Amino acid sequence: MERTFIAVKPDGVQRGLCGEIIKRFEQRGFRLVAAKFMQASEDHMKNHYLDLKDMPFYGGLCKYMSSGPVLAMVWEGQSIVKLVRMMLGETNPADSKPGSIRGDLCINIGRNIIHGSDTLENAKKEVDLWFKAEEFVAYTPCGQPWLYE
Repeated sequence: MERTFIAVKPDGVQRGLCGEIIKRFEQRGFRLVAAKFMQASEDHMKNHYLDLKDMPFYGGLCKYMSSGPVLAMVWEGQSIVKLVRMMLGETNPADSKPGSIRGDLCINIGRNIIHGSDTLENAKKEVDLWFKAEEFVAYTPCGQPWLYE
């Protein structure tokens, strides 16, 4: 099983979309193994988005992401990074297909409600940045045999 990091951004939290987003991942069959509701510091966000530090929007993104609460989560499942990226839609909601989270729930690239790891390598870094080992819960959902061979 792979793990990925997902964060409902401040705009998604303020719009009351956490439940809808969790529902979509649960309905897909992914397993939530860690979650926390918090307001991250700007320094934490600078570390999180370090790979974008040379982009002109980096400072504003980090400031925005630390401006309100986020729901940080770790989800587990087969091919989860790839599948979650498809579920999220494109970074720019205008390019996202209907049925995707961004295609259905947002309009503007600067308020695209959700972050998801883009590679397995970045997922590991992001999970380690946001969560300690003791914050994970290990369990086997009763529906697991109906999801995987």
